[in-house]
Amino acid sequence: MTVVLGGGISGLSAAYYALNNPRIGPIIVLEASNRLGGWIRSHELSNGIIFEKGPRTIRCLGLAGKNTLNLLEDLQLTNKLIPIKSDHPSAKNRMIYSRNKLHLLPNSFLSIIKTNTLLNRSLASFLVKDLIAPMVRKDDESIYSFTTRRIGKDIADYLVSPMICGICAGDAQKISVNFLMKSLFEAEQKHGSITKGLLKQLFKKKNVNNKIEYKSNLAKRADTEKWVVWGLKGGLEELPRSLGNNIQSQGVDIQLNSHCEKLFFQSNHVELTINGKARKCSHVISSLPAKTLAKLLEEQHPDLAEQLRSIPMVTVAVVNLQFADNVLPMNAFGFLVPPGENLPILGVIFDSCIFPKDSSTVLTVMMGGAWFEKYFGKDPSDENLLNIAIKQVKEILNIKKEPIAFNVAILKDCIPQHVVGHAQRLNHIRDYISSRRIPLALCGSSYQGVGINDVILSAKEAVSEIVQHSNELKN
Repeated sequence: MTVVLGGGISGLSAAYYALNNPRIGPIIVLEASNRLGGWIRSHELSNGIIFEKGPRTIRCLGLAGKNTLNLLEDLQLTNKLIPIKSDHPSAKNRMIYSRNKLHLLPNSFLSIIKTNTLLNRSLASFLVKDLIAPMVRKDDESIYSFTTRRIGKDIADYLVSPMICGICAGDAQKISVNFLMKSLFEAEQKHGSITKGLLKQLFKKKNVNNKIEYKSNLAKRADTEKWVVWGLKGGLEELPRSLGNNIQSQGVDIQLNSHCEKLFFQSNHVELTINGKARKCSHVISSLPAKTLAKLLEEQHPDLAEQLRSIPMVTVAVVNLQFADNVLPMNAFGFLVPPGENLPILGVIFDSCIFPKDSSTVLTVMMGGAWFEKYFGKDPSDENLLNIAIKQVKEILNIKKEPIAFNVAILKDCIPQHVVGHAQRLNHIRDYISSRRIPLALCGSSYQGVGINDVILSAKEAVSEIVQHSNELKN
């Protein structure tokens, strides 16, 4: 029997992929809360408007993006899919709020070579800086340091820093470039500059006749129609909901309100303490946050627990707002705020532009992250967060009206921070588990990436690790 810890998107995905491997045996999913889905949570109002408390769109790029589209097709969710193509305003128009003004980011070749209002120079001018900047041998560094070195402090401050706020609500001066922007870092380390490295990669791809094989019609359609992101009718929670229904129909035992308090690995089985009671299984797939898993392991494996605890987390407040009419200055995905502006918000998403429902405006305000306690203290009230969100939105977007509906959610420790040294830390964790032949596989946002595509793919890889472990035991 294999136990999956956590009923979020990665845990459910792990159970789904495990069903295709008969050697894994019966599967149980243990979820500590009273619902499935983790941080993906869609709240539908009585008028049909949907407030997303977590993510609302998923990217299509790369193998991980195609893998998720394959999953979507397998779950027969194609009829609920809402594709956002490259010519959609929310795909083309993204903004940065700085110096009391919204700046539209370059979205065409002409806008790249023109002087940008945000930077006071063309974005293309970074090529010159990158080509003449000396290459520095490093194992890792912060994204902020790397960008400043190779491209310029202005791009680090006004483009990269707010982008990191949008990706992981984190501080670019702490996040690892060798993890989050590995291809750019390797381009410099191997070829001397980002530009040279990317050009060589592009030239190599053009000279390799590598025909893409699509496992699903949906992935092929996404490429052909140039999708950028996609969402689901009824909200993104449809994905974990469908996953849960699918695996239950195939015999997976999902147990809610089941809190794992301890793990102990014996020579031929695993002992778990669930709600005070002892249980046994052959393998464990953990989708829990690293620091939560650390507590379960620290008695037997204190060194592993220490490595897991060293992956920090941040808390994000999400405030959803609905205004009666269209109050947006332009159709766009939204805007991000550079940390240097010293404002208590990370950015605002224009939900009603991405997924129009009626004539009203729906916004999601992201707040806190790496700066949560700085602006809000340790235990802010919902009312305080709501008032701050409304004030910021009204001032920045010049909105005169009051919202007609709202929701406030504090997502405690919701996003892991892949800080400098993360890749090395992961290697230590993997080596520890592998060298001791511990029947434990890890998936979820603490390890391979914080995006939905990342955690789903990490679940697939975790199942492969369990299968490999089972084969080694039998041999």
